[in-house]
Amino acid sequence: MKKQKTGSCTTLLVGKKASIDGSTMIARNEDSGSAASNPQRFVVMNPVDQPKIYKSVQSTFEIELPDHPLRYTSTPDASDENGIWGESGINSANVAMTATETITTNSRILGVDPLVKSGIGEEDMLTIVLPYIRSAKEGVLRLGEILEKYGTYESNGVAFSDKDEIWYFETIGGHHWAAIRIPDDAYVIAPNRFNIDYFDFESADTLYSEELPALIEKYHLNPDTDQVNLRHIFGSASVKDTRYNNPRAWYVQKFFNPEIEQQPMDHDLPFICRANRKISVEDVKWALSSHFQNTPFDPYGEGDEKSKSMYRTIGINRNQESHILQIRNDVPAEIAGVHWLAFGPNTFNAVVPFYANVTDTPACYRDTTTTFDISKIHWLSHTIALLGDTNFDLYSDFQRAFEQNTVASCRFVQMNADKEAMEQENIQAYLEQVNEQFADICFKNTNKLLGDMVGVGTKRMKLNFSLND
Repeated sequence: MKKQKTGSCTTLLVGKKASIDGSTMIARNEDSGSAASNPQRFVVMNPVDQPKIYKSVQSTFEIELPDHPLRYTSTPDASDENGIWGESGINSANVAMTATETITTNSRILGVDPLVKSGIGEEDMLTIVLPYIRSAKEGVLRLGEILEKYGTYESNGVAFSDKDEIWYFETIGGHHWAAIRIPDDAYVIAPNRFNIDYFDFESADTLYSEELPALIEKYHLNPDTDQVNLRHIFGSASVKDTRYNNPRAWYVQKFFNPEIEQQPMDHDLPFICRANRKISVEDVKWALSSHFQNTPFDPYGEGDEKSKSMYRTIGINRNQESHILQIRNDVPAEIAGVHWLAFGPNTFNAVVPFYANVTDTPACYRDTTTTFDISKIHWLSHTIALLGDTNFDLYSDFQRAFEQNTVASCRFVQMNADKEAMEQENIQAYLEQVNEQFADICFKNTNKLLGDMVGVGTKRMKLNFSLND
C-alpha cells in the first residue's frame, strides 16, 4: 500500500431533534497519518466524471459500477497517485456520507475473519457508494453488500445521513459489519476505536451482515454474560485507547453534558448520548477544534508538561480537512444540502458553508496544489496554523475574532441566498455564485488574519535592538 494511514480522524454525529435547526449533521476531521501535509481539494463529481470501472490503487480491488450515477461533492487528495480518497460528500439526492473513521479491533475476530489484502478500504468507499444511493439506509446496505463480497483490508467506521436519518456503520473483520440508526434526539462522538456498544439484533434500527449473530455464538466471541456490546466483542481496550481515543470522547461528552461525571481513560464511555441543549454547527466545529481547554491536558494550557502531552487532542497538527455535512429540513430540497468545510489544523481555521447543489466549486478550494501555494486556501490555512502554534496566547484572540467574523458573514450571505434561490431561473448557477462569495469571504479574512499575526508577531522577534535599551 502506498498511502499509510495510522489512527486518526474524529467523527461527530447529530440527529435532527438534537440539532438547533432540525437538520441532520454528520461531521469528521480527516487527519493525515503524520504531521506532513496531505493536501486536499473540494470538488464536484458530475455524472460524466464517474468511472464505469473502478480500480483501487491500494489493493487489487476492481468493480463495475452501476449506470446513472448521481452528482456529488467530494474532498479528495490533491494528487491521485495513491488513489482518490473522496472522504466526504453530499449527492444530488441530499444523501451525505463521510468515510472513514479508522477503528480498532482484536485478534479474536481477526482470527475468525481475517482482513483481505485485495479488498476495499477508505480510498474506495465514497466513490463506489455515494453516487448510487438515495437514502442513508441504502448507503448502509450498498456498502455492506460490497464488503461481504469483496472484503476489506482495514477496520473502519462510516456515517450516512439524509434529512431524516443518520446511520453509523462499522466493519468487522474482513467481511462482516454492523450499523445502527442514531436516534433523532441523540449525538455521537466517535474516535479511533470500535465505537458501537449496546446492540439489539431484533431492532428495526440495526442492520448487520447476515451471519454476524451466529458467528458471535459459534466462536464464543462475547465476553459478557448479560448483553451484546459490540465494542466489547469486536473492539480493543488497550493502554493506547486510554491515551489516544477515550479522552476525545470524554471531552466532547463533557462539553455537551457537563452535568455527567466521567473519566478520560474510561473504556466504556457511552456511544449514544443526549446533550443538555440543542447543538449548532458552531458547537460541532468547536468540538472538532478542541484541545482539552480548561483542563490540565491542554497543550496550550497551564498544566505541567507531562499532563499537557498525556492525551491526544481532537484539534491537531494533522487535521487536513474538516467537514460538517448538513441536510436541512426547514428549506426546499434544492438548497437543503450544505457541505461545511475547513482546511488545515482546526484550532486556527473557520468552517465555511457551501451549497451542495452545484456543478463546480470555487477555485481556491478546488485547485489545491501538491506543493505550497499560498493562493490556495489549504496552504494558507496551514500557514496560519504553523504561525499560530508558535505563540498561541499571542495569536488566539485574533483567530477567535477571525472565525466568528467569517462564519457570521457567511451566515448572513446564506440567509439571503436561502430567500432568493428558489426565485432564480437557474438555481445551480446562482448557488455557485453564492459559493464563490463564501470562498471570497474566507480567503480575504484568512489573509487579513495572517497580516494581523505577522504585524503583532514581528514586534516580538528576538532580532530587536534599541539605543534606549
